[in-house]
Amino acid sequence: MLLAVDVGNTNITFGVFDGSELITRFRFTVKMPRTSDEYGTLICSILEQKGFSEDDIDEVIVASVVPKMMYSFTSGIIKYLDCQPIIVGAGIKTGIRIETANPREVGPDRIVDAVAAYGLYGGPLIVADYGTATTYDLVTAEGAFLGGVISPGIRISANALWNDTANLPEIEIKCPANVVAKDTITAMQAGLFFGTVGQSKFIINKIKEESGLKDIKVVATGGLGKIVTDYTEEIDIYDSDLTLKGLQMIYEKQQKLK
Repeated sequence: MLLAVDVGNTNITFGVFDGSELITRFRFTVKMPRTSDEYGTLICSILEQKGFSEDDIDEVIVASVVPKMMYSFTSGIIKYLDCQPIIVGAGIKTGIRIETANPREVGPDRIVDAVAAYGLYGGPLIVADYGTATTYDLVTAEGAFLGGVISPGIRISANALWNDTANLPEIEIKCPANVVAKDTITAMQAGLFFGTVGQSKFIINKIKEESGLKDIKVVATGGLGKIVTDYTEEIDIYDSDLTLKGLQMIYEKQQKLK
C-alpha cells in the first residue's frame, strides 16, 4: 500500500491507498516540533488504530511546504516504515508543465493539486485551495501550469484579527446568517467568511478574463473550501481529497518511468 503525505503549514494529512483507491486518511498538527522517533511512533500508532501495521505500507510519497521539519520527518518514515520516501520537488516528473518565471518557486502543494485536478477533471481549469494560505492556480487544456494567486487564508486573517487587536476575541470561523451583524463575534465571522467569498468571486472571474480561455472549470479543495464553495457559484467542484489523489497520481507516474 501507498502512504501519501501532505505536509502543510498547519497540519500533516495522510492518505493510505490500495492501488488508486483511498481507503483511509488521518492528520495531526505540525505546530509542535518532533523528533524522528516521535514522528515514526505516532504514524505507526495511528495506522494501528486504523487497522493497519507499518508492514502494510510499501511506499511513501511526500509533498511538503515546511522544509525545516523534513529531516526529522523523513528519518522517522525511513526508520519506522522501512521506506525511502519519494519527495515531490524540482526534477520529479508530474505530467504538468510548469510555465512560470521560476518553476522551482512553485510550492509542491500547488503542483500536486494541479496534477490531481487536471487528471480528474481535465483543463482548462482553476484550482482553488483554501488552506493556511488561499491559492488560485491556472492550468491550460494542454496541462501547462501558467501561475496563480497567493493570498492569506481565512485562519491567517482570523489570527491577525484576534492577535493584533486588543478587544477582538478568538472565534469559530463559520458563515453567519447575515452580512450585517449586531454583535462583535458575528461581525468578525461575516468579515472573514464573506470577505473570502468576495475575494474568490473576484479573483476567479479576473483569472478567466485575463486568460482568455473558454469553458474554464473551477475546482476547490482545502479544509474550509466546502463552506466557501456552497456560497460561490463560480466554483464547479469541491474535492476534499484532491491533494492526496494528486500524490497518488504522481507516485504512479514515477513507477511507469522506472
